[in-house]
Amino acid sequence: MTTEQTTAPTTENAAPAAVDPRLLVREAGLAGYLAEFKRKLKNGDLGSVPVVLGLILIGAIFQGITGDFLKADNLTHITQWIAGPGLIAVGVVFVLLLGEIDLSLGSLAGASAAIAANLSARAGYNEWLSCLIALAAAVAIGALHGFFFAKIGVPAFVVTLAGLLAWSGLQQYVLGDKGTVNVVHDGFLANLDSYFLGDGDIAYAWGLAVIGTALYAAGQLLDARRRTAAGLAARPMGEIALRTGVLAAVALTAAYTLNQDSGLPLALLVFLAVVVVTDFVLRRTSYGRQIFAVGGGVEAARRAGINVAWIRISVFMISAGMAALGGLFYASQQGSADKILGGGNVLMNSIAAAVIGGTSLFGGRGKTWSALLGILVIQSITTGLDLVHVSQAIQYMITGAVLLAAVVLDSVSRRTRKTAAR
Repeated sequence: MTTEQTTAPTTENAAPAAVDPRLLVREAGLAGYLAEFKRKLKNGDLGSVPVVLGLILIGAIFQGITGDFLKADNLTHITQWIAGPGLIAVGVVFVLLLGEIDLSLGSLAGASAAIAANLSARAGYNEWLSCLIALAAAVAIGALHGFFFAKIGVPAFVVTLAGLLAWSGLQQYVLGDKGTVNVVHDGFLANLDSYFLGDGDIAYAWGLAVIGTALYAAGQLLDARRRTAAGLAARPMGEIALRTGVLAAVALTAAYTLNQDSGLPLALLVFLAVVVVTDFVLRRTSYGRQIFAVGGGVEAARRAGINVAWIRISVFMISAGMAALGGLFYASQQGSADKILGGGNVLMNSIAAAVIGGTSLFGGRGKTWSALLGILVIQSITTGLDLVHVSQAIQYMITGAVLLAAVVLDSVSRRTRKTAAR
């Protein structure tokens, strides 16, 4: 056999390595983004587009019917009432990312509110300490749920269904025979939802809009610089400017609208802060990437060296803590903790918000901004139907139909991605 016959093919003669065209989107400019949008549309990966379009449609319909939907006081009312279920929905997102469900969150919200109100109003504890004890108790309960699920192997559905019953009983036990505990008048818990920063001071809303936009632009520029230094494709300056401009327009419009009423609600500020922090945790930390990995495939995550049991336990701790925080806002809104707090459609609305916002029921796909978008859809529908005096029974049916549509869209999208081998 000759030397020429035994020599491996040279680099010049070798076939060029295949390059994923998605990696070249940014380098191709506008044409690349159009091609990427068409690819996502074809594969059913629509992201938040349907939700945003839905919000615009909802606003247009109810404004056309009532003429009052887009008024400042009504929009401010919506931003106040999304905090409780929205915070619970953030916890739901974490659980859904694992492909699991937590049915105890409504009961946990009620039990946590009962503990905080009982300790502060009846036992005379400091309100801050009472709230911290309630939050710590909820996180411990979440760890218990996670332990039975991750270590013992009991299905999450069964564990949290048992929790739904048990913590509802705890809620009633803490509240006692009267069944209601009023929060301390004009105290921290009472003002948690109703208090407006500056009560009409326009500086807070404008300041949040400007600072938030500036931080976003700075983050985008820093990310682009790092990717360029590493030899990776980065967002061009034109795209960064466009994204920042769109965010600025939305933020400044929201600030102007809120300032036409009473300014920036504390509830909205807390909710936005939680969404931003949890989004950072999921997208920018190794812990967040491990959550997505476990949701995408447990066995693959385990073989990659991820502590699957700890991820599962910690996620249920986070979801329980978010439920407790949401329960405190519910108690603040109604001025008391009672036996029905956390019941009714609280759990269903929170799960629906996460799913409607774009989080997959099948695990491995979603973000905490889904909770914000989804609860905005639900609360906008509820408020709009209240304005036209539609009965609660009809509201439940409409919300259920919206949830079903979101799940169907998620299922179709998932099937399309499988067909496209993604």
